[in-house]
Parts: sequence; structure tokens; C-alpha cells
Amino acid sequence: MTKPSKRDELVDTALRLFYTRGFHATGIDTILAEAGVAKMTLYKHFRSKDELVLAALHRRDELFRTWLVGSIEQASDRPRERLLALFDALDDWFGERALNALGFHGCAFVKAAGEYDSPDHPVHRASAEHKQLIVDYLTELAAAAGAVDPKALAEELSLLKEGAIVTAQVRNMPNAAQPAKNIAKILIDAACEAPIQ
Repeated sequence: MTKPSKRDELVDTALRLFYTRGFHATGIDTILAEAGVAKMTLYKHFRSKDELVLAALHRRDELFRTWLVGSIEQASDRPRERLLALFDALDDWFGERALNALGFHGCAFVKAAGEYDSPDHPVHRASAEHKQLIVDYLTELAAAAGAVDPKALAEELSLLKEGAIVTAQVRNMPNAAQPAKNIAKILIDAACEAPIQ
């Protein structure tokens, strides 16, 4: 196994600290100390803290979507069942049975967008792009499932997903994905030709 580069160690450490402690609350010196790298190494790869934040979010996007899509596609070959499997994957994440390297501390992208709240800020835009990529994936699944309006169904399921994430974090309800799944089944049945058997 190849040893991670100093850049990768820096990004992984930054992601962990930003996700668990906050983006603005986590200083560069803390990241450097935890990663065991010199300030010169940081500035060799990143011109600013914001660039490091973006790199950390890109890493989180890659890790999260790879895990989510893999979990969904492993659950079933049937598109409608895959749409519901989204909520089973969330259930695993909320119960910290998945993505265990970081555990469950809410959504890194919601946190980032909240701390960088201008829609024009690159960090906010990166967060919005992550959310859009998931909607795009759900739209593909909804189309394959026979939804009359795949985009509308994907947006509805995405809203349920986001609500479940926030509820699990803010209200400390690790079972929040299951009621969302029940609602999702109703939406999928209404959006598609025949109900799920």
C-alpha cells in the first residue's frame, strides 16, 4: 500500500477537523500540528485556507458519493428499490455503521455553506455542486424507475434526505432515515406507474 502524500495527509486532516470542529473554528496551526507537516508544505500546495477548505470538501464529496452510490447499488438491481435504499444508507451513516473514519456529525456541506453563506463564495458553490450531483444521480434512478417526472421526484427525495440528515444531527435522532423512507415510498409510488411490491 502506498503511503499518502503530505498533501493528502494535510487534506485528510483538514477534512476531519473541519467536519468535527467547524471550518472557521479550526485554525491552520491546529491542522499543521495534527497532520505533522510544516507551514511551508501547506503553502506549497495551497495559497490560502480557503483553498484547503475546497480541497477538503472535494475529498469529502468524492468519499461520500462513492460510499452512497456504492451502498445504493449494492442494495438492489431495481431502480425503485435503489431509490429507497438511499434511506437505508443514511440509516447506516446516522448509526455510524458507515463512513466510520469520521462518524456522523451532520452534513459537511451544509456546515460549509452555513459558514460561507454568500452563494458566490467558492466554498458555498462547492457545497451546492455536491448537493446537485446527488440530485442528478437520483434523477437518473427516478427515470430508470419509470417516474413520470424524474427531476421532480429526485428533488422531493433530496428534500427528504436533507431533512433526515438535519433531524438526525440536530435532534439526535439516529433513526430519522426510517420515517423519511416511509414518506419516500409514498412519493415513489405516486410518481411511478405501479406501486412497489
